[in-house]
Amino acid sequence: MEISISEAILHKITVHYVGNKGNGDELVTSKKQLQLSKEEKLLLKTSFLAQFSLDSDKYAFHHLSSLNYNEVYNYCLESLAEGATFQKNSVNIAKHLFESTIHPKIKPGELYVCYFENCLVKGAYVDAIGIYKTESRQHFIDLTKEDNDFSIVLREGVEITKYDKACLVFPTNAEQGFDVLIYDSNKKGEEAVFWRETFLNVVPQATEFHQTNQFMGIARQFIAKQLPQEFQLEKTEQIDLLNKSVEYFRANETFDKKKFEKEVFDDPGMIRSFKKFETNYAEENDIDLQDRFDISAQAVKKQARVFKSVLKLDKNFHVYIHGDKSLIEKGYDERTGKSFYKIYFDEEN
Repeated sequence: MEISISEAILHKITVHYVGNKGNGDELVTSKKQLQLSKEEKLLLKTSFLAQFSLDSDKYAFHHLSSLNYNEVYNYCLESLAEGATFQKNSVNIAKHLFESTIHPKIKPGELYVCYFENCLVKGAYVDAIGIYKTESRQHFIDLTKEDNDFSIVLREGVEITKYDKACLVFPTNAEQGFDVLIYDSNKKGEEAVFWRETFLNVVPQATEFHQTNQFMGIARQFIAKQLPQEFQLEKTEQIDLLNKSVEYFRANETFDKKKFEKEVFDDPGMIRSFKKFETNYAEENDIDLQDRFDISAQAVKKQARVFKSVLKLDKNFHVYIHGDKSLIEKGYDERTGKSFYKIYFDEEN
């Protein structure tokens, strides 16, 4: 899905305070929108949109029974259809967040609800709803000068470029739960699950980015963690399999699971083990993995960064292996009692 938010305009913004209901905190909702100058809106717009990655996973609102029961989806749906309901629905979103905030680890904070115009999605300009929560406060120095004398006042506030959680909702793909971008500074633990699943109740869309990202992640985990438990592999062989995995995704436009298994593993025992690992992973994480899909170049680039092709030898050497593993040979020196690697090459740069 092609998205551009560089020309977006912050049209409306309102703020509420959402405490932790489970800890006995309060909910404070505002009765009207913030009145800001054009410069202030531009500054906030830039800050609010900067953290979203436009080539990452796209999400959609979800409910086991029906989208009619997903609160945030319906509040956004009404706001996007009838702009006059924006303030009312921002309060409803705040109330839903408050009612959902009962886990003791969830921090209280300000909730900003924004209405953006002029977002470009698939070649058409649309409006969008942004929901942001700030939980971390910092101390600032407010410096004033009078008659060449300076004075300071310490103030507490929120750094506008460092909100903690956010989502951006586009009205496209409405019947399937909209197109939603997610941001969370804390990507693990109860807090991340709370924002994504408890409050928003969104699931990843089965896009080419998501499928590519998921499958490369599974292959990396299998080679790095599972294979050494079942097969006697040298570290160089593991790295070679990681390199083959990345190279398959770089060299092909369409993924074919059988072809991938043959080209990367080429061993019946490893292929059986991989199929079992993949099936268990999909069941444990409740995801649907397809046998064929278009490969996302952006996802390959992202995942390739974490495919480690480095052979670490004590604290003295790091050997980067990018190609033919037959050109590196392992041995043992009885005189020194140390292992060694012999590397064959044609040119030295």
